[in-house]
Amino acid sequence: MSRVYNFSAGPAVLPEEVLKEAAAEMLDYRGTGMSVMEMSHRSKAYQAIIDEAEADIRTLMGIPNNYKVLFLQGGASQQFAMIPMNLMRNHVADYIITGQWAKKAWQEAKLYGQANAVASSADQNFTYIPDCSDLPISENADYVYICENNTIYGTKFHTLPNTKGKDLVADVSSCFLSEPVDVARYGMLYGGVQKNIGPAGVVIAIIREDLIREDVYPGTPTMLRYKTHADNGSMYNTPPAYGIYICGKVFKWLLKNGGLAQRKIDNEKKAAILYDFLDASDLFHGTVVKKDRSLMNVPFVTGNEAMDAKFIKAATEAGFVNLKGYRTVGGMRASLYNAMPIEGVEMLTQFMEKFEKENR
Repeated sequence: MSRVYNFSAGPAVLPEEVLKEAAAEMLDYRGTGMSVMEMSHRSKAYQAIIDEAEADIRTLMGIPNNYKVLFLQGGASQQFAMIPMNLMRNHVADYIITGQWAKKAWQEAKLYGQANAVASSADQNFTYIPDCSDLPISENADYVYICENNTIYGTKFHTLPNTKGKDLVADVSSCFLSEPVDVARYGMLYGGVQKNIGPAGVVIAIIREDLIREDVYPGTPTMLRYKTHADNGSMYNTPPAYGIYICGKVFKWLLKNGGLAQRKIDNEKKAAILYDFLDASDLFHGTVVKKDRSLMNVPFVTGNEAMDAKFIKAATEAGFVNLKGYRTVGGMRASLYNAMPIEGVEMLTQFMEKFEKENR
């Protein structure tokens, strides 16, 4: 069977070149006579893999020297607790609720202090980003939290909120490495890699060093302290070794193919193909306010559940897989991550056009 066009929101499409390289090294990684899967994380060969991965993501993102890069486990959902445990020193934080993941993070933070919802787009089912130019930021807030790209609802902060001097903490899981970013504008940014970078099981956290301290929430387990991982080069315990190895290969693929500036150009091109089609279509339409549309996740509907189901079935049979919308939203969603080739989006829109003609 030939490879399908995989529009999954995560775990998601990876560069074919990376998969082929990993396959070639599966039984013998560079003369070690073993797979990276079997390798001691304390070996020289593995230390070189993780060191190189960190150096490459620093180059890609232009990460300043006073920020630590941590390779963690537990998914983005574990960060919902780790962030307040480690950063909520005044026991106050402000959250901007633009979807399910921001809401879950806010609810988790309430277990550790006063978490204020200072803005929300829940009133219109998270189809837009609220105006964040003049928010009622709490005077003693330790940080302001956003989910920068909302995978489920297909919205994106194209302008970062005015945090009035407070540190910005951002979940960037589904827009990670999709465009250039000014890391210095954040106190911390983090994301699960399974959407745009690698296989499920790795979280990358980029944290300004002064935020990594001993004085954390009382009773915070050793493994949930950023300092534990920062002091041990992400090797306090066995890291998600193979996942980090694949991430490292993706970083090299990105560096070789024009870095994040080129990714932004390509991602804008891909998204424009699909959005332009949706805007002109009589059958399909997008669900997000135009100015807040994500380049990575494009939700759309026909307005008829039976027609949506018919389209998803026909698309799957034609080799366009994982287009079903998130269970709480319905409809369809196409995720256009870095590794989705432009022809995949072109072929999808051609298929949608054909389907529309046949189902008028």
